[in-house]
Amino acid sequence: MAQGNIVDAGDVLIVGAGLAGLFTALKLAPRPVTVLAGAPIGDGASSAWAQGGIAAAIEAGDTAESHAADTIAAGAGTVDEEAALSIAREAALRIDDLLRLGVPFDRDIEGKLAVGREAAHSHRRIVHVKGDQAGKAIMQALVAAVRACPSITVMEGLSACELAIENGRAAGIFARPAHAAAAQQPLLIKARAVVLASGGVGQLFAVTTNPREARGEGIAMAARAGAVIADPEFVQFHPTAIASTRDPAPLVTEALRGEGATLINKAGTRFMAAIHEDAELAPRDIVARAIFREIAAGRGAFLDARAALGDRFAEAFPTVHANCLALGIDPAREPIPVAPAAHYHMGGIHVDAHGRSTIEGLWACGEVACTGMHGANRLASNSLLEAIVFGARIASDIEGSVPGARAGRDIAPPALTTHSHATAPFMQQLRQTMTIYAGVERNGHGLAHALAEIKRLERAAGPASLFGNSATAAKLIVAAAYAREESRGGHYRTDFAEPRAAWCHRSFITLKEAARICDAATESLGASGAEEEQVTA
Repeated sequence: MAQGNIVDAGDVLIVGAGLAGLFTALKLAPRPVTVLAGAPIGDGASSAWAQGGIAAAIEAGDTAESHAADTIAAGAGTVDEEAALSIAREAALRIDDLLRLGVPFDRDIEGKLAVGREAAHSHRRIVHVKGDQAGKAIMQALVAAVRACPSITVMEGLSACELAIENGRAAGIFARPAHAAAAQQPLLIKARAVVLASGGVGQLFAVTTNPREARGEGIAMAARAGAVIADPEFVQFHPTAIASTRDPAPLVTEALRGEGATLINKAGTRFMAAIHEDAELAPRDIVARAIFREIAAGRGAFLDARAALGDRFAEAFPTVHANCLALGIDPAREPIPVAPAAHYHMGGIHVDAHGRSTIEGLWACGEVACTGMHGANRLASNSLLEAIVFGARIASDIEGSVPGARAGRDIAPPALTTHSHATAPFMQQLRQTMTIYAGVERNGHGLAHALAEIKRLERAAGPASLFGNSATAAKLIVAAAYAREESRGGHYRTDFAEPRAAWCHRSFITLKEAARICDAATESLGASGAEEEQVTA
């Protein structure tokens, strides 16, 4: 029901149409649900690009406890162990859900689900679709199911810009046209329950595997409304994106290394064996830094699948093969040039075991949320699993909760005007800043510089700019990285190169705390500059 600039979604509003959002909507059926999507459903979702698969301990001899142990080991000391085990135990149930929805997972000659191995897993437990097409196949099945479900209404072409809060409770969201060049009068979409499933932060970095919609806006909206954000400093850089000028960068799935592909430099020297006992199957943060350093040293980095796959490449990994051919690379005959790219955000909106945020009436799942499962470094193929497990949990929690009163009509709209500056120049500068100072390797001085630059860009764009949410998300990431004076998992600081016992815990931060860290860091930057001038004088 619409009235002026107000739309009453009625019951449940889900922001985001990737795997987490659509799965949650289907689990809520036949309860009325409205799904908000900036792009046609499935098109703007990172889930659709996932090449690996879903981790599940379904093979004989494997256990949920073993899966959880691998997750905890990869997470470098900050995993919520109870969350990791409970999610691993639900994996088989959620795989069954996807099978019922028609997802054509690969099977062996006996008709059983085929499982592969990926980095840092102790067993073969990754279910795939045609080698590297799991994300695409899962999303196709979910989109078809959502379009056929009469209780789900999809609103396409709208992008959420701010949460609507009434009496301390999420009462809906404010939205605008997804591709507007400038801010417009926002539309208030009211609901009794709001689920954020809006994706990650990859587009805050210059090189990323994430779609253009992954700008961190969900985290920012929640933080601006007062939500606690967990572990934002932990950003995972996928070690092997194809090194090219394409944006987003095409991904080279980890499963290739699981099948025996090796990493070499220009001289043909295999370099991972000297760095980690698991060589190419070491945790992602270690592989990413090794590749980063090879490139920085001028030696380059390449993934060589000629011996491991050769002429089988096209059939085994059709997506990677097609992307390589489009860039003039024949992966069956030559090594693939690779580079690290921002790929997954371990941090996000802090949620409990039911997917509830710290704001009443607001749930979150998928990459925008932080359940504690991933710790400082996500284990391969755990993200899709986490998304469907928490989608099911949120649906159950909403079903079992007593809905609050409908939102009133006097909620103040956000301060967006039609006179906002175009955001593209600011986003370009922000992405370069994040890559240079908050990327694979960081240090305190660089992070302070990044915070100062974010403040400058925020002032230049103005308070009414559509750029505000991306700047807010970046500020949360960098402030937490500046505060964590150690290296752990996806967070590596050259000035604190080792883990420190005092920091062997998760991070929890609010936007107010991030602003305070930002001010202190920029002041220290000014002080150090003044000291350098005095020394020079």
